[in-house]
Amino acid sequence: MKYKINIENLTKKLDENIVLDNINITFEEGKVYGIVGRNGSGKSLLFKTICGFLTPTSGNVFINDIDIYEKDVFPPSTRALIEKPNFINSLSGFQNLKLLADINKLIGDKEIDDSLKLVNLYNEKNKKFGKYSLGMKQKLGIASVIMENPKIIILDEPFNGIDKSSIEQIKKYLLNIKSEKIIIIASHIESDINDLCDEIYEMDLGKIISNKN
Repeated sequence: MKYKINIENLTKKLDENIVLDNINITFEEGKVYGIVGRNGSGKSLLFKTICGFLTPTSGNVFINDIDIYEKDVFPPSTRALIEKPNFINSLSGFQNLKLLADINKLIGDKEIDDSLKLVNLYNEKNKKFGKYSLGMKQKLGIASVIMENPKIIILDEPFNGIDKSSIEQIKKYLLNIKSEKIIIIASHIESDINDLCDEIYEMDLGKIISNKN
Protein backbone atom coordinates (compact mmCIF):
# COMPACT_ATOMS: atom_id res chain seq x y z
CA MET A 1 0.00 0.00 0.00
CA LYS A 2 1.31 3.42 -0.96
CA TYR A 3 1.30 6.03 1.76
CA LYS A 4 -0.98 9.05 1.40
CA ILE A 5 -1.79 12.10 3.52
CA ASN A 6 -5.17 13.78 2.95
CA ILE A 7 -5.87 17.05 4.73
CA GLU A 8 -9.49 18.16 4.46
CA ASN A 9 -10.99 21.50 5.49
CA LEU A 10 -8.33 21.91 8.18
CA THR A 11 -8.75 24.95 10.43
CA LYS A 12 -6.94 25.78 13.66
CA LYS A 13 -7.72 28.69 15.97
CA LEU A 14 -5.43 29.85 18.75
CA ASP A 15 -7.43 32.11 21.04
CA GLU A 16 -9.49 34.02 18.47
CA ASN A 17 -6.84 33.95 15.76
CA ILE A 18 -7.18 31.62 12.77
CA VAL A 19 -3.66 30.25 12.23
CA LEU A 20 -4.61 27.51 9.75
CA ASP A 21 -7.48 28.45 7.47
CA ASN A 22 -9.49 25.75 5.65
CA ILE A 23 -6.53 23.85 4.21
CA ASN A 24 -7.14 21.11 1.65
CA ILE A 25 -4.10 19.30 0.31
CA THR A 26 -2.95 15.77 -0.54
CA PHE A 27 0.56 14.36 -0.30
CA GLU A 28 1.36 11.07 -2.04
CA GLU A 29 4.24 8.62 -1.85
CA GLY A 30 6.90 9.07 -4.51
CA LYS A 31 7.13 12.86 -4.45
CA VAL A 32 8.98 15.65 -2.71
CA TYR A 33 6.67 18.51 -1.75
CA GLY A 34 7.73 22.03 -0.93
CA ILE A 35 5.84 24.47 1.28
CA VAL A 36 7.11 28.02 0.87
CA GLY A 37 6.10 31.13 2.74
CA ARG A 38 7.40 33.87 4.96
CA ASN A 39 8.05 33.26 8.63
CA GLY A 40 4.72 33.05 10.45
CA SER A 41 2.77 31.92 7.41
CA GLY A 42 1.68 28.67 9.09
CA LYS A 43 4.18 26.16 7.70
CA SER A 44 5.36 24.84 11.07
CA LEU A 45 1.81 24.71 12.45
CA LEU A 46 0.70 22.67 9.43
CA PHE A 47 3.56 20.25 10.04
CA LYS A 48 2.69 19.92 13.73
CA THR A 49 -0.89 19.11 12.76
CA ILE A 50 0.22 16.40 10.31
CA CYS A 51 2.40 14.87 13.04
CA GLY A 52 -0.43 14.70 15.57
CA PHE A 53 0.92 17.45 17.82
CA LEU A 54 -1.72 20.14 17.24
CA THR A 55 -5.39 19.18 17.36
CA PRO A 56 -7.42 20.95 14.65
CA THR A 57 -10.34 23.17 15.58
CA SER A 58 -12.15 21.62 12.62
CA GLY A 59 -11.31 19.46 9.65
CA ASN A 60 -9.46 16.18 9.30
CA VAL A 61 -6.00 14.72 8.81
CA PHE A 62 -6.06 11.30 7.17
CA ILE A 63 -2.95 9.14 6.97
CA ASN A 64 -3.68 6.10 4.78
CA ASP A 65 -7.41 6.82 5.20
CA ILE A 66 -7.15 6.82 9.02
CA ASP A 67 -8.26 10.04 10.73
CA ILE A 68 -5.43 10.40 13.24
CA TYR A 69 -7.32 12.80 15.50
CA GLU A 70 -10.56 10.81 15.49
CA LYS A 71 -8.62 7.63 16.31
CA ASP A 72 -6.24 9.52 18.65
CA VAL A 73 -3.12 8.01 17.08
CA PHE A 74 0.16 9.37 15.82
CA PRO A 75 0.84 8.88 12.10
CA PRO A 76 2.79 5.67 11.46
CA SER A 77 6.42 5.70 10.30
CA THR A 78 6.68 9.49 10.44
CA ARG A 79 9.68 11.55 11.52
CA ALA A 80 9.92 15.33 11.53
CA LEU A 81 12.29 18.21 12.15
CA ILE A 82 10.06 21.15 13.09
CA GLU A 83 11.53 24.54 13.97
CA LYS A 84 14.98 24.31 15.56
CA PRO A 85 16.39 20.95 16.69
CA ASN A 86 16.48 20.36 20.44
CA PHE A 87 18.81 17.79 21.95
CA ILE A 88 20.64 17.30 25.24
CA ASN A 89 23.57 19.72 25.37
CA SER A 90 25.75 17.54 27.62
CA LEU A 91 25.56 14.50 25.32
CA SER A 92 27.38 13.98 22.05
CA GLY A 93 25.62 13.94 18.72
CA PHE A 94 25.88 10.16 18.58
CA GLN A 95 24.62 9.74 22.15
CA ASN A 96 21.59 11.91 21.43
CA LEU A 97 20.68 9.82 18.39
CA LYS A 98 21.29 6.62 20.35
CA LEU A 99 18.79 7.74 22.99
CA LEU A 100 16.16 8.28 20.30
CA ALA A 101 16.95 4.99 18.57
CA ASP A 102 16.55 3.11 21.85
CA ILE A 103 12.87 4.14 22.04
CA ASN A 104 11.72 1.95 19.16
CA LYS A 105 14.80 -0.29 18.84
CA LEU A 106 14.46 -0.41 15.05
CA ILE A 107 18.12 0.33 14.31
CA GLY A 108 21.58 -0.12 15.76
CA ASP A 109 24.82 1.84 15.88
CA LYS A 110 25.59 1.23 12.20
CA GLU A 111 22.41 2.95 11.02
CA ILE A 112 23.09 5.87 13.36
CA ASP A 113 26.61 6.20 11.96
CA ASP A 114 25.28 5.95 8.40
CA SER A 115 22.85 8.81 9.02
CA LEU A 116 25.65 10.94 10.45
CA LYS A 117 27.76 10.25 7.37
CA LEU A 118 24.87 11.20 5.07
CA VAL A 119 24.69 14.68 6.62
CA ASN A 120 28.48 15.12 6.87
CA LEU A 121 28.50 15.04 10.68
CA TYR A 122 30.29 11.75 11.33
CA ASN A 123 33.60 13.41 12.23
CA GLU A 124 31.84 15.45 14.93
CA LYS A 125 29.69 12.63 16.30
CA ASN A 126 31.54 12.54 19.63
CA LYS A 127 31.38 16.30 20.20
CA LYS A 128 28.82 17.50 22.74
CA PHE A 129 25.67 18.95 21.20
CA GLY A 130 26.09 22.12 23.25
CA LYS A 131 29.32 22.78 21.33
CA TYR A 132 27.69 22.36 17.92
CA SER A 133 27.32 25.27 15.50
CA LEU A 134 23.91 26.12 14.04
CA GLY A 135 24.64 24.10 10.91
CA MET A 136 25.82 21.09 12.90
CA LYS A 137 22.65 21.19 15.01
CA GLN A 138 20.57 21.24 11.83
CA LYS A 139 22.51 18.28 10.46
CA LEU A 140 21.90 16.30 13.65
CA GLY A 141 18.19 17.10 13.38
CA ILE A 142 18.11 15.80 9.81
CA ALA A 143 20.06 12.68 10.84
CA SER A 144 17.49 12.00 13.57
CA VAL A 145 14.72 12.11 10.96
CA ILE A 146 16.30 9.82 8.36
CA MET A 147 18.08 7.27 10.56
CA GLU A 148 15.10 4.93 11.03
CA ASN A 149 14.13 5.04 7.34
CA PRO A 150 10.57 6.35 7.88
CA LYS A 151 7.91 6.47 5.17
CA ILE A 152 6.97 10.11 5.90
CA ILE A 153 9.79 12.68 6.22
CA ILE A 154 8.97 16.24 7.25
CA LEU A 155 11.70 18.90 7.30
CA ASP A 156 11.06 22.48 8.41
CA GLU A 157 13.67 24.94 7.08
CA PRO A 158 16.26 22.13 7.21
CA PHE A 159 19.15 23.85 5.44
CA ASN A 160 19.62 26.83 7.77
CA GLY A 161 23.31 27.34 8.44
CA ILE A 162 24.41 24.21 6.55
CA ASP A 163 27.36 24.36 4.16
CA LYS A 164 26.66 24.06 0.44
CA SER A 165 28.37 20.69 -0.10
CA SER A 166 26.38 19.08 2.72
CA ILE A 167 23.14 20.53 1.36
CA GLU A 168 23.86 18.99 -2.04
CA GLN A 169 24.64 15.63 -0.44
CA ILE A 170 21.41 15.67 1.60
CA LYS A 171 19.35 16.68 -1.44
CA LYS A 172 20.89 13.86 -3.48
CA TYR A 173 19.99 11.37 -0.76
CA LEU A 174 16.40 12.60 -0.54
CA LEU A 175 15.98 12.37 -4.31
CA ASN A 176 17.36 8.82 -4.26
CA ILE A 177 14.84 7.64 -1.65
CA LYS A 178 11.76 9.63 -2.69
CA SER A 179 10.15 6.82 -4.72
CA GLU A 180 9.15 5.04 -1.51
CA LYS A 181 8.54 8.09 0.71
CA ILE A 182 6.41 11.14 1.25
CA ILE A 183 8.88 14.00 1.74
CA ILE A 184 7.65 17.47 2.71
CA ILE A 185 10.06 20.38 3.08
CA ALA A 186 9.34 23.93 4.18
CA SER A 187 11.38 26.99 3.30
CA HIS A 188 10.86 30.72 3.21
CA ILE A 189 13.14 30.84 0.14
CA GLU A 190 11.72 28.94 -2.84
CA SER A 191 15.04 28.80 -4.71
CA ASP A 192 16.58 26.79 -1.84
CA ILE A 193 14.29 23.82 -2.56
CA ASN A 194 13.14 24.35 -6.14
CA ASP A 195 15.59 21.77 -7.51
CA LEU A 196 14.38 19.17 -5.01
CA CYS A 197 10.59 19.38 -5.21
CA ASP A 198 8.06 17.82 -7.55
CA GLU A 199 5.34 20.18 -6.32
CA ILE A 200 5.61 23.47 -4.45
CA TYR A 201 2.77 25.15 -2.57
CA GLU A 202 2.78 28.68 -1.20
CA MET A 203 1.36 29.50 2.23
CA ASP A 204 0.40 32.86 3.67
CA LEU A 205 -1.72 33.82 6.66
CA GLY A 206 -2.48 30.16 7.36
CA LYS A 207 -3.77 29.43 3.87
CA ILE A 208 -2.49 27.47 0.90
CA ILE A 209 -2.70 30.28 -1.63
CA SER A 210 -1.22 28.63 -4.72
CA ASN A 211 0.28 25.55 -6.31
CA LYS A 212 3.39 26.95 -7.98
CA ASN A 213 3.86 24.13 -10.48
